[in-house]
Amino acid sequence: MAATIRDIRDRTGLSLATISKYLNGGNVLPENRKAIAKAIEELHYEVNEVARGLATRRTKTIGVLIHSFENVFAGTIISNIENILRQHGYGTIVCDCQGDRDLEAEELLFLLGKRVDGIITIPISGDSAYLKPAFERNIPVVLIDRAFSDREMDCVLVDNVSAARQAVQVLLEKGHRRVAIVCGDESEFTARERLKGYEQALEEYQIASDPALIKRGKLTVEHGYLSMKELLEMEDRPTAVFMSNYEITLGGIVAVNELSVAFPDEISLIGFDNFLLSKVVNPPLWMVSQPMEKIAITAARLMLEKLDEAEKEDGAKPEVRKIILETSIFRGESIQHLL
Repeated sequence: MAATIRDIRDRTGLSLATISKYLNGGNVLPENRKAIAKAIEELHYEVNEVARGLATRRTKTIGVLIHSFENVFAGTIISNIENILRQHGYGTIVCDCQGDRDLEAEELLFLLGKRVDGIITIPISGDSAYLKPAFERNIPVVLIDRAFSDREMDCVLVDNVSAARQAVQVLLEKGHRRVAIVCGDESEFTARERLKGYEQALEEYQIASDPALIKRGKLTVEHGYLSMKELLEMEDRPTAVFMSNYEITLGGIVAVNELSVAFPDEISLIGFDNFLLSKVVNPPLWMVSQPMEKIAITAARLMLEKLDEAEKEDGAKPEVRKIILETSIFRGESIQHLL
């Protein structure tokens, strides 16, 4: 038969109130803490998290909504988020929204039904409407890799405009003037930002943007593959291509290899997201590298701060924090000097 809190009382001689306070993370005298911990170990007592959640209105779980488990960025983010939250006694419930906005809204309601204490999300939706049920319940929400124009929200992202601008500037500095970009469509926040950076770099060099060199689509390997093939088969094809996320970069490399196009001799390339991919490809790719571990750690810590603020319940309106991190560029061998 499982041990109960009364068994701990009988073993230690302490009051139920003191033991309950210890189990719920409250401060008790050092000697009492030691006695309770010893009793828990000897009795093999297991905390009833459901019951504790009902009593404290906290379940020590965080819901995480992601695009897709197949997305490398999302997978890396989840792993690091879980590590930080675990160190603070929190578990996670991760929901794969499969790139579907309707499913994203459904999964949010699922998480709220599980009484999660907070929501960390890499949004698919372009605005905050799907998060309304969380707002109504005063559940803290932290966005990753996105910001919404319709509502100021806590978020952690990189400077996508600057990252793209710097990537294209590398190509322009090396003499390239027909520079293409393969990016997401207008509905994607990061795609809009990275396209903006691409256009800013061209404008700085007084180069007119050519619509034929801008390939928009879904953030998938297939889009990267098909777009790269189209670019390489153009009569007046670009001399360089900026592939603006990991899946697109992977698809683009597959197309280049399939068509037996040598880089950097026949086409110059710079990718985005995954530093390891740059080392797998031969010759090594130039690559914009996001600080993915730092993004995840920052988001997890921000969530912990929001939970602490919510617990104080002092009536003060919590500060909204938008944390923007910098990217770096890995110097590879996939860009030819034309000057």
